[in-house]
Parts: sequence; C-alpha cells; structure tokens
Amino acid sequence: MNSFSFSLLFVVLLCLTLGCRFWLASRQIRSVQQHRIEVPKQFSDKITLESHQKAADYTVAKTKLGLVDLIIGAVMLLLLTLFGGLQWLSNQLIPIFGTGMSYQLSLLISFAFITGLIGLPMAYVHQFVLEEKFGFNKMTVRLFFTDMLKNSLLGAAIGLPLCWVILKLMSNAGDFWWLYAWLVWSGFQLLMMVLYPTIIAPLFNKFKPLDDISLKERIEGLMQRTGFASKGLFVMDGSKRSAHGNAYFSGFGASKRIVFFDTLIERLAPQEIEAVLAHELGHFKKKHIIKRITLIFILSLGFLALLGTLKQQIWFYTGLGVEPLIIDGNINNDAMALLLFMLTLPLFTFFFSPISALTSRKHEFEADEFAAHHTEANDLVSALVKMYDDNASTLTPDPLYSTFYDSHPPASVRINHLLNAN
Repeated sequence: MNSFSFSLLFVVLLCLTLGCRFWLASRQIRSVQQHRIEVPKQFSDKITLESHQKAADYTVAKTKLGLVDLIIGAVMLLLLTLFGGLQWLSNQLIPIFGTGMSYQLSLLISFAFITGLIGLPMAYVHQFVLEEKFGFNKMTVRLFFTDMLKNSLLGAAIGLPLCWVILKLMSNAGDFWWLYAWLVWSGFQLLMMVLYPTIIAPLFNKFKPLDDISLKERIEGLMQRTGFASKGLFVMDGSKRSAHGNAYFSGFGASKRIVFFDTLIERLAPQEIEAVLAHELGHFKKKHIIKRITLIFILSLGFLALLGTLKQQIWFYTGLGVEPLIIDGNINNDAMALLLFMLTLPLFTFFFSPISALTSRKHEFEADEFAAHHTEANDLVSALVKMYDDNASTLTPDPLYSTFYDSHPPASVRINHLLNAN
C-alpha cells in the first residue's frame, strides 16, 4: 500500500463511520420522540408519564450532545493527522528534546495534555449543563476539577512508567517486541484489577462497610448459596457526584469486594438489592469477567502484532500526515506510531461494534437467569424498573441503535426474558 491509498482509505472510513453514527443517532432520536407521548403498556402502572417524558428528553439531549462531541472528535482527528497537527507538535519538540526517549515521552505527554484540554469543555457541559438540567448532577465545580487533577496525576504516575517500558521494548526488543509488550500490558491490567479496589478507587470515593445488619445478613446468605467469597460489603458515596445508582463487584482473586452506591441503597428495598447483587454475581459465576478479559487479551495481542508491522511502513506515517524519523536507515518513531495507531484503530473496528454488543447482551440475559434462579425474578424486575426510572433510561430505544450500541437489552425485552426465565 502507498501513502495516497492509505490516506484515501482513512478518509473513506471516517466518512462512513460518521455517516453511520449520525444515521443511527437520528433513528434513536426519532424513536424516542415518537413514543414520548405515552408510557409503554408494560410499564404504565409503574412509571408515570412525567418520568417517561423526562427519560425521553434526557435521552434525546444526551444523544444530540454526543453528536456534537462526535463532530469535534472528527475535526480533531483530521487536524492531528492529515492537516499536520502531530507533525507540527513533533517539530516543536525535537529541537528541545532531540529524538531519543525524552522526545518520545514528551510527545505522548503533549498529546494527552492537548486532547484533554480540548475535551474539557464538553466534559464540563455534560456534567454541569446536561446532568444538571435533568437533576442528576451532585458534583461541585471544585470536585470536578479536583477529580480531573487526580486523574491526571494518577495517569502520569501509572502511565508514564508503562509507556517507558513499552517504548523501550519497541526500540530494543527486536522483531517480536510486540509479544513482550503484550506480556507487560497484560500483567499491568491484572495488577490494576488487584490494586484498583483498595488503592485507586478510595482516592475518589469513600467506602464504608455496609452497616444495615438485616441487609448484610440477606446478602451474606445469597453469597453462601452461590458460593461467592469477597473481602467485604461496602457502600460508596456515589451521591456526591451523581444521582445515578448502581452496584458492582471489583477486584481479582482475594481482593474481590462488593460495592453498592448509596443512592441504590436508599432507593431499593432489601429484596430488590439482593436481586440486583444476584445479577452481578451471575456475571462472576458464569465466568463472564474471565471471558471478557480473555477476549481483550487476545485482541490486544493481535493489535500489537499489527502495530509491529505498521510501525515499519513509511506509508503508515505519510498517509496520516506525518514524516517518520529515519535514523541509520530505520524508522525511529515509536511514540508517533502508538499515537497514529490509537487514533485510527476505532475507524477500522467501529463496524464490529454490534458483535461486542451482542455478546454483552447475551451475558446480561445469562446473569438475569442466574438471579432469577437464586432470588425472586419479580424482585429483580421491580428493581430494574426503579433503576430505569431513577436513571431516566429510555424504554423505547430504536431497535437498530440498540443492537449496534447497547451493552444491555432494551427494557421490555429484558424484563420479558427475565419473567419467562422464572
């Protein structure tokens, strides 16, 4: 392939992806608005028309804001690649840092800083305009920027050493650097699963042991029935950021812990909380977590192997608006290769999204069946309806949009399946 062909392929895929996303979004908006005037009969005795219309308006507003974000992202992608943004950035850094490791890391840091700065206004609008308008935002401006600073410092503390190791392997480990890099990356991911619950998550939220004795006994009984062991039951202060509620378990091996948002504890009855947790435990008992991790590891190995080939192809750089650094006859542009690969990969994988969504929805059905077997299906149904209501989740998504994007089945399909599984 030559640079012109790759540039043309890049532009075509960008146009196709944008066109498809706008078409799907328009279908979603139209479907939600058409059904706004009436609550679906299946939910008419549980959800008010006012709540249904709030969910419709929230979904439409969120979808439209997503389109704005999509346009900004596409413009930035073109500016960084074909219009020379990354080349310009490289030209500014080389006179300062040379072409060694300092340059490679400074390029990654500069890219992260610039893209983070550009994304900041949209993140602010999402939190303090969209979420605020619909009553979900509980975050202060101070907390918003404090979180941003913590994320940046944490990303630097964790990400820079990892990037240094990967770049060292890319330049010094020979033709099979990508295999060694994959081993490092995989080990890092597993380490984060162990460290996140006890070290990283507490930097952002407070976790306290579940102190409701009767609820704790109910949950411990469920864990005994399902053969699940954890390091504890915790309540997280999710309400300081959002009115949305959820429950999850995190960690790996002996570090597993069960976490409830305080908003969920306040809203659901004990038997409903038990049913929601049974669903989450279903993911674990059905080995969905292991399957997802395995798939991610397999895909990452394939992608790194592909990058191992692309990083030595001049057309890969020039086709995206970058002149590669050639030293002693070899391309010495590892950080640039990482950035270009990261920027373009979503265009090549977008149309595989329905496969990922289909697998995720299959897992949700299986977890629901597990919950219905170990608790009352009606308790999970009532909990889901409350969560749909509280989170302003639309009950009438466009089927094609849902098939393409949604990791969870539509409300009506999911509840019908759950009741039939009982």
